[in-house]
Amino acid sequence: MKDWVKFKILLDEQYDWPAEYLFKFIIPKKEKDLLVQILLGHQIKTRPSKTGKYISVTSTKTFNSSDEVIEVYQKVQIIDGLMSL
Repeated sequence: MKDWVKFKILLDEQYDWPAEYLFKFIIPKKEKDLLVQILLGHQIKTRPSKTGKYISVTSTKTFNSSDEVIEVYQKVQIIDGLMSL
């Protein structure tokens, strides 16, 4: 996500902070441990794809601001093959 300013404005329009925020990612199976480490403290649910090559990861956590949500998205960008939904 390149336009963090627009995303921050959108988050602030849609959420009253503090608020629970839900993330959905699809990642290659080999990257699961790295994503789980980044999402430490989140409630995490995982589900493997039919072929087992990918994992769907849903996480939720209460955040105090849109900046905290954006920080998570920026951290996960290092993961090869990650798709944010």
